[in-house]
Amino acid sequence: MSRIFISAAHKSSGKTTVSIGLCAAIKRRGNVVQSFKKGPDYIDPYWLAQATGRDCYNLDFFTMEREEILSLIHHKTTDVDISLIEGNKGLYDGLDLDGSNSNAALATLTGTPVILVLNARGMTRGIAPLILGYQAFDKEVSIRGVILNRLGGSRHESKLRNVIEHYTDVEVVGAIHNDSRFDIDERHLGLVPGHEDPFCEQKIALLADAVNEQVNMDTVLDIAGQAPALSSDSIIPEFTSPKHEEKDIKLGLIRCSAFGFYYPDDLQALENAGAEIIEIDPCHQKELPDIDALFIGGGFPETHMTELEANEGLRLSIKEAIDNGLPAYAECGGLMYLARSISWERDGENQTCEMVGCVDTHIIMEKRPQGRGYVQLEETENSLWPGRTDKIINAHEFHYSRFDDVNFNNKGKDVKFAFHIKRGTGIDGKSDGYIYKNLLANYTHQRNTKNNPWAQRFISFARMCKQDR
Repeated sequence: MSRIFISAAHKSSGKTTVSIGLCAAIKRRGNVVQSFKKGPDYIDPYWLAQATGRDCYNLDFFTMEREEILSLIHHKTTDVDISLIEGNKGLYDGLDLDGSNSNAALATLTGTPVILVLNARGMTRGIAPLILGYQAFDKEVSIRGVILNRLGGSRHESKLRNVIEHYTDVEVVGAIHNDSRFDIDERHLGLVPGHEDPFCEQKIALLADAVNEQVNMDTVLDIAGQAPALSSDSIIPEFTSPKHEEKDIKLGLIRCSAFGFYYPDDLQALENAGAEIIEIDPCHQKELPDIDALFIGGGFPETHMTELEANEGLRLSIKEAIDNGLPAYAECGGLMYLARSISWERDGENQTCEMVGCVDTHIIMEKRPQGRGYVQLEETENSLWPGRTDKIINAHEFHYSRFDDVNFNNKGKDVKFAFHIKRGTGIDGKSDGYIYKNLLANYTHQRNTKNNPWAQRFISFARMCKQDR
């Protein structure tokens, strides 16, 4: 089971573009490549999935047990030649002082050799103590090579190679020269998702060309081939949710360039729970099809709000269905779409667009994050779904928007929430999970895991509502 872990000394070193290029270049050689991304993320995995032709899966200590991480890798790599894990931030960065949820901890847990991507811009002799320090900090982490990135030219590359060869025993497996064509556009939540970039395929091909020309692919594959097999003692049956024999719930899934934040294993869990997924384009489809439940994930409704507002037919169709008790679940961007309206100041002009109107608030986009990072939820007695848990639910959030009027009680509104916030922001710093009829809408993104089988609970709720009707 060949595996390689691509990490960096710090954020913005270019490890995502290098990882994309590596995946595409390895695939070009006729290999089946499986990608993984550490931490909660929807955007980088999309690019990695495009480069490999396979879904990318997230590995996250905060929402997953260690045995779940190992088992997910095992179950998703039984038919592949090589897997690539892309880290987040720097190799030793993480939540805890002891580094127990760092990239290094994941590399150690999985026994995966590490290749460090180093942003070498402006560096010469100073690169040696950087590498030596990363090697010495944790002897259990197997740093097998470095890829120098954003080099200034051949002379710069030669200097760095000489320094690294003289002072360290780490092999330079690649040296990628700076080229603005490799850049992937960014905006407020990170990289622009691949499905919104009209040049996605061309950029991936360009990155594959650069990696083929400037990285020793034979050495990379040799390092990956030295990864030990995962211990069978830690492997558990693949967890998505218990399989329901019949797909008896028609689940509408809002999906387009505005809404694309879905974990592939969560969608599989929904199908295993009995959902037949029916995709709905909110910018062009005029009304809801015949469905038993609705799921609206996260994304960028603010960048598409003119088109969303213009499709009044679907907005009215969704509102009528939810008003009449359609079971619905929305996360972050989905919550925003279900609000009365969204306001966003761009290029000095403030624009407001009408949305669905089931969540009784106006949404304001801010210039800084309003909620960012890991979240811990405590379920309240108001929760709609069966199987209410007393466990703390670990999840994540990342939103620049906020409710315009968060103090509902003082405005005489009888609003119920499904969750108390123990860590994070949610809707107002205290609560998340806005409830209206059979709708649950969070800023929080949940992850379907053994400790939080939200997909099964949601479909079970939809089935109960269907039976009642």
